[in-house]
Amino acid sequence: MPDLFAYTDGACSGNPGPGGWGVLLRAMDGDTIVKEKELQGGEAETTNNRMELLAAINALESLARPSTITVVTDSAYVKNGVTGWIFGWKRNGWKTSSKKPVKNVELWQQLDAAQARHKVTWEWVKGHAGHPENERADELARAGMAPFKKKKSA
Repeated sequence: MPDLFAYTDGACSGNPGPGGWGVLLRAMDGDTIVKEKELQGGEAETTNNRMELLAAINALESLARPSTITVVTDSAYVKNGVTGWIFGWKRNGWKTSSKKPVKNVELWQQLDAAQARHKVTWEWVKGHAGHPENERADELARAGMAPFKKKKSA
């Protein structure tokens, strides 16, 4: 059984502003790439955090069957949220420790549901640090954002 990885990234031009998300899905057998798939999308008016969440959601929702997967993100927000904060939020009725509503709650709930059918390991990597798969996910996120960016007039 090959090892499955999802490299995810979000991008935003302005925050809020037009944004995009990208995913590089890769099945590996040792050091050999067995299969690869790329996903991307975007929105006209969004935030970087929403795009980071949508990248992870789309990676997990794209899997046809329950899988063991490592999701690699450069977003501490996503990694810390899904591996730590989310448990308290759910316990507190989707409120933060200061009793405020969780930002992006519908996306956190969607991510929680998407990961429930899989065995997910979450890894954080430093963004824009020459990590080839993270750089590719960033390129996909920027491509996903491109249709939503306003054209500059000459």
